[in-house]
Amino acid sequence: MRKYSLLLFLCALLVAGCSSGRPARFVTVPLGTEGGLADGNLTAYLLAVKGTSEYVALDAGTVLSGLKMARDKGSFHDVKVPADADESLEGWVLRDRIKAYLLSHAHLDHVAGLIIGSTDDSPKPIVGLSSTLDFLRDDVFNWKIWPNFGNEGLSPLNQYTYVRLQDGQRYAVPQTEMNVELWPLCHSNCYPSSAFLIEARGYHVLYLGDTGPDEVEQTDRLHSLWTRLAPLVREGKLCGMFIEVSYPDGRSDDQLFGHLTPSWLMKELQRLAVLVDPEHPDRALRGLTVVVTHIKPSLQKGPSPRETIAAQLKQQNTLGVRFVLPEQGLRIEL
Repeated sequence: MRKYSLLLFLCALLVAGCSSGRPARFVTVPLGTEGGLADGNLTAYLLAVKGTSEYVALDAGTVLSGLKMARDKGSFHDVKVPADADESLEGWVLRDRIKAYLLSHAHLDHVAGLIIGSTDDSPKPIVGLSSTLDFLRDDVFNWKIWPNFGNEGLSPLNQYTYVRLQDGQRYAVPQTEMNVELWPLCHSNCYPSSAFLIEARGYHVLYLGDTGPDEVEQTDRLHSLWTRLAPLVREGKLCGMFIEVSYPDGRSDDQLFGHLTPSWLMKELQRLAVLVDPEHPDRALRGLTVVVTHIKPSLQKGPSPRETIAAQLKQQNTLGVRFVLPEQGLRIEL
């Protein structure tokens, strides 16, 4: 009974995240939602402007199996495959509808789906930090681990074009209405990770890759990002954010390995709230949709980390944000 109630709560969270009382501006299709172990459900989200079917992939831990899951759940009902096309629906989305990959960092749980699917993919840009793309070029697409599908390095096949962004630099994604800004994050001893602020038609969505809290990582990366974000929240131009919660509360800070817990997420959101409205931070983020990503599954008995994290976020949510715990393949509107 307890497990059934928690599942109902998770579904309620999902619905709440899609009903903020204003028109949706973006659509996301989760191709993978977890932060490890399950190789068929690793971090990857498609994002498109609502009313279009031109997507960017926000990370690419799982791609093809996530596309098939989304197909089976009807999440591509608005994608029309030409009658003369040879591809399946998921093949058409992979090759024709995904216009770019935005990679937050180069860890395998964020890039494995891109690598495996590269043999049947189409030309498109891969956007990220210079270090992220260098790791991909030197350590993966090198004819030792995998053929070189990039446009740099040894005997490149030139299928993918590397687009290196500096901090805060803006990039217009080809064949879409979306513009992207990159912001650096700190992922365990400042291993380079990043966030992407995506804009279209004057509205924004924020996607964060793996990140630890500023206090633990001893940086101001998140503070700088919140400073950039605060005016957008005040103006009602932020439609939502994707941010990780890898572990439930109870894990010591020296065992976070550059990740967040519910308590640390709430502390960071409170810091954002103060920047948005110093006089009334308790209501500054009310109604903001926060998609919780990168939950790490466990092999232990008992409640799943997903159930525990959902309960802890509900208990600590003094800001009135709308937490969404996404389900693989199930479309969400923002």
